[in-house]
Amino acid sequence: MTLDPAYLQYPRRAAGYDHNLYAYERLDQRALPVWPEGRAVATWIVVSLEWFPITPSDTPFRAPGHMQTSYPDYRHYTAREYGTRVGFYRLLDAFAKAGVRASVAANGVIADRYPSIVRDIVDAGHEVIAHSTDMNGTIASGLPIDEERALIARSADALAQVTGIRPRGWHSIARSQSWNTVPLLKEAGFDYCCDWVNDEMPWAFANGLLNLPLNHELSDRQILTVQQQSVDSYAQQILDAHDWLGGEVRAGGGARMLPLHLTPYIIGLPYRMDAFEALLAALAARPDNWFARGDEIADIFRSNK
Repeated sequence: MTLDPAYLQYPRRAAGYDHNLYAYERLDQRALPVWPEGRAVATWIVVSLEWFPITPSDTPFRAPGHMQTSYPDYRHYTAREYGTRVGFYRLLDAFAKAGVRASVAANGVIADRYPSIVRDIVDAGHEVIAHSTDMNGTIASGLPIDEERALIARSADALAQVTGIRPRGWHSIARSQSWNTVPLLKEAGFDYCCDWVNDEMPWAFANGLLNLPLNHELSDRQILTVQQQSVDSYAQQILDAHDWLGGEVRAGGGARMLPLHLTPYIIGLPYRMDAFEALLAALAARPDNWFARGDEIADIFRSNK
């Protein structure tokens, strides 16, 4: 019995992927940008500055870190609020000590409720990127396109009203997107998103939107809360990653990017700050390190194309 030839017919069969969102490109086979002063590794710090409504929404899904016990869940609500009241300002102080310029992914409601925080971010020289409306503003396929378009617009508008600048970057809650998100972000005027984690350097979607990969495995949430590792172990893993990336650059040229995803109510606790400040100081002392904002990375990538 022979195989029916129609069995092998597949309308999207082609070299690479079975979609046309972006091309397949191996990291070691494409032209890579050069960071300022020939630095090998761009350390890109992204802080998620979030507001959790005390009543969670499960549509289309409940955000990680959201309320867990019966209403009113004061325990988790106030633990998250600790991030905006205390933890985030510890991070701003730590960044100032180490000379760090970071990207802060803020919910739009942060600008509405706490505009002074957003102004403090800009005054300290950091970038503000859009991070949905609040932590009920999750995105997944099935969300009507008009609702997603409005959510993206409300998030950007709220931040722009306080900063006077339209955010160039977008970070979805839990890095989740729908089939419509990439074209909607382009339509809304965003320059980049940081939800796709399939690389260690920026790359471009077919529609021109950039993606800056924000690695999940090196986030404070993953290492400190999910894996329950110590902050000393977290710091050592970051330094080990920096060592490895720098070694790749020395061996093969080009450049690399090391993303650190931070959560103020996790890393900003007092018993973790000493190790975190020591980590920033160690990175700042490395001659091959460059602390970069997302918009700075995007500009260099585009100028290299």
